[in-house]
Amino acid sequence: MALILHFLSSCFGKGRSQNPKSQIDKASKQFIKIQGWLIEAEHRYAWYLEDKGGSFTVSYLINSCGMSPEIALNVSERVHFETRERPDSVIKLLKDHGLNDAQIPLLVKKLPRLLLYNAETLLPKLEFFGSIGLSGTCLLCNPIILTRSLEKCILPCYDLIKSIVVEDKRVAKFFRTPKCTVSADSLRYLVSIVAILRGLQVPGSTISIYVTWYPLMFVQKTECFKEDVNKVMSMGIPPSSYSTFMQALVATFPLDASKWEQKMQFYKGWGWTEDDIISAFRQNPMFMKLSEKIVSPKMYFLVNKMGWQPTDVARNSYVLGYSLEKRIIPTCSVIRVLLLKGLIKKGECSLVNILKMSEKYLNKFLLKYQQQVPEILSIYQGKTSLAELGLGFEETARVDHL
Repeated sequence: MALILHFLSSCFGKGRSQNPKSQIDKASKQFIKIQGWLIEAEHRYAWYLEDKGGSFTVSYLINSCGMSPEIALNVSERVHFETRERPDSVIKLLKDHGLNDAQIPLLVKKLPRLLLYNAETLLPKLEFFGSIGLSGTCLLCNPIILTRSLEKCILPCYDLIKSIVVEDKRVAKFFRTPKCTVSADSLRYLVSIVAILRGLQVPGSTISIYVTWYPLMFVQKTECFKEDVNKVMSMGIPPSSYSTFMQALVATFPLDASKWEQKMQFYKGWGWTEDDIISAFRQNPMFMKLSEKIVSPKMYFLVNKMGWQPTDVARNSYVLGYSLEKRIIPTCSVIRVLLLKGLIKKGECSLVNILKMSEKYLNKFLLKYQQQVPEILSIYQGKTSLAELGLGFEETARVDHL
């Protein structure tokens, strides 16, 4: 703070009569001086830590990896070294494969022990990943993959995934998925789960898509996957409806029994019955992946502002996946204007169908009314609010828990 005050007072406190160019030049020089002081202070802090019992590791993380002292202290609890040869060779290798000075500390923070690896061991892994389109920067998403054996884990996994998804770019997506580890167990689970799905007559092309986009579902324990399959089928979703069936498996995968029950109670709190929830799940399983924090304001708006019954929302649960600010409110706003101006009649245009429209078709729909309502596009784009037109949404009956 003292440096900033000194900077401001020295630049502008006494020099009001100076011309603007002179002031800018002076400010620039002072800024460069302060920047130098800050860098020197950071280095002195690192040396202070070392003198007071701090480690070489902390000093190295600050000066060679570009970390702040606080982050360096935290990271040093997970890695320790007394010489710089091996960390230097690892950092040089990472830079040679596309990581820059801003990305290096991010990678090291995620996986500190990588600095202790032999660069000669890491090199063939980076070269292999590069050959399938997975650059060093992409590995920031899932750096743990670099700790796996190339011969025992990475290559066998590549061969297996390649046999399922065919394209290298899809294999690369599998590898860079966060938390997706490659081990003997995970490969065994993957083989078993793919075999189960093939046994249920799920098309190979569908399996390929879901292995790419949801790899964590395929490396869970086989017993857990079987339980999810039975649960989904018990709710009336057969494997023959393979797209909905796979979406249902994705939705149930992260939810154990207690989390599932919590979701059920949440929707019941909004007035849904158990049959409503199951029916909505059969129609659109992915709504169960939405967090309560995301769903609550949408339910509040649709029920309390738009007057929908809870069962209306349940029958059209995919609406909950739309953005409240970018899709639901703008669309409901223009429909409200058209209704109040008598340009459409209630029941003439289905709000649900309009919400489903693509941006292109929605614009065409709105342009039909631009002559009668010049502000129609401005309302949809959020530039003009209904309150400005005296047409704000009225509060309707609240649900019990609000």
